[in-house]
Amino acid sequence: MKMGQYILALDQGTTSSRAIVFDSFGAIVGKGQEEFPQIYPQPGYVEHDPVTILASQLRAMREAVQDAKVDLEDIAAIGITNQRETTLAWDSKTGLPVCNAIVWQCRRTASICEELRQKGYEPMIREKTGLILDAYFAGTKMKWILDHIPAARDLAEKGRLRFGTVDTWLIYSLTEGKRYVTDVTNASRTLLFNIHTLSWDDELLSMLQISRSALPEVVPSSGIVGTCSESVLGRAIPIAGIAGDQHAALFGQCCFEKGMTKNTYGTGCFVLMNTGETPITSRHGLLSTIAWQIGDKTTYALEGSAFNAGSAINWLRDELHMIDKPSQADLMAESVEDNGGVYFVPAFTGLGAPYWDMYARGAFFGMTRGTTNAHLARAVLESIDLESCDLFHAMEEDAGVKIPQLRVDGGASKSRFLMQTQADLLNRTVCLPVCLETTALGAAMMAGLAVGVWDSLEELAGLWRSKKTYEPVQGDGYRTYMLKKWHKAVERCRAWEEEDKAES
Repeated sequence: MKMGQYILALDQGTTSSRAIVFDSFGAIVGKGQEEFPQIYPQPGYVEHDPVTILASQLRAMREAVQDAKVDLEDIAAIGITNQRETTLAWDSKTGLPVCNAIVWQCRRTASICEELRQKGYEPMIREKTGLILDAYFAGTKMKWILDHIPAARDLAEKGRLRFGTVDTWLIYSLTEGKRYVTDVTNASRTLLFNIHTLSWDDELLSMLQISRSALPEVVPSSGIVGTCSESVLGRAIPIAGIAGDQHAALFGQCCFEKGMTKNTYGTGCFVLMNTGETPITSRHGLLSTIAWQIGDKTTYALEGSAFNAGSAINWLRDELHMIDKPSQADLMAESVEDNGGVYFVPAFTGLGAPYWDMYARGAFFGMTRGTTNAHLARAVLESIDLESCDLFHAMEEDAGVKIPQLRVDGGASKSRFLMQTQADLLNRTVCLPVCLETTALGAAMMAGLAVGVWDSLEELAGLWRSKKTYEPVQGDGYRTYMLKKWHKAVERCRAWEEEDKAES
């Protein structure tokens, strides 16, 4: 461990760009954050402005460094973690985007997925990528851009089009166009990357008619990949860690041993289990993905994704105006003895694992004249725990193991009600770490490993500390009843939208 060394982690998320400076003990010494607008051009569509993403991230970086009050010479490296699957396209000559970024939540490519499914591509996709055929992933977003944005097609024909996930866009911009790269974790979310050969796959590229020249070089998660320009912070700093947000969180939770599992309660819910050096093919709608690559060693993971979690709490605040801040949802939920028979399915943009229903939509069930706002708020919070249960149970069955402990993080994990309910519904111990910023911490750890701030995974594992542990207090009857009603509600929501009405 190098004392007096710091790592700057960039955490570019779905609703905000953040930056955190960590010291060599994994403690936070400075923060910066800036929210940015969500763009909803029409139902089911979600976009971000790439220029706004970059500008907000630059301001967050500068704010974090200023807040940390550390000498720039002591910042050993930069680590980057990002919202995954969100897809950007830009001109390599000008560096300017050709359209808004298509966000991971966006469902506009559902019809492309249906067409590929009808052509029989799904088994091949599953075998090579570990993914299922869904609008969630980046590849069909790239195809949509080529098919609908004339400038993109023109640039592709000239060899100037560049596709990338947010990590690639940030690195390209921070290095002033000198480095066009992504890491294996982000590449593994595109439908174009073979997780067994660790390379872009010709058959997958042909399937979506995407040129290899429009895709970045794929690099390990830990290692120096470029240098952040001196113009950004006043000193050139190596960029040495890259990982998609959920992979970074698994790393930041120090889930280095096979079978260790975490759940991040962010915009969505993401349960990941370390499966070691061999990918596991799911029988329950989970994804096989790359957890990270350190040197020549690749670690795999099982993943279950629920698209809407914290976003459902934000919906109570921003659209229903039921609360002014997320913590009020807790107070409302705790003000009633139970949910009053009300269940909520947060399928605003369809259902993720284990259902993978692009046409599901959200709904409340079981309301009566006695239903109050408090019951609705409680049902929304419980829905986050219930959808996480589906992911957790599917993961145990696929891996053939019983997970004794769930490590948790993300903004919504601050909710005492949410975490206690999760422990009760899972009948498992739920552990909250001292550092909830595990996504940023994971990126920092990867970068620090590459430049010698830390020497090994064992050293990093020694940094993890538990802040609070939740033990289950409810009986089996409670769990059985809640899950039965939840699954009944989910079935009512499925295939709500007709396939022939899906946007092309």
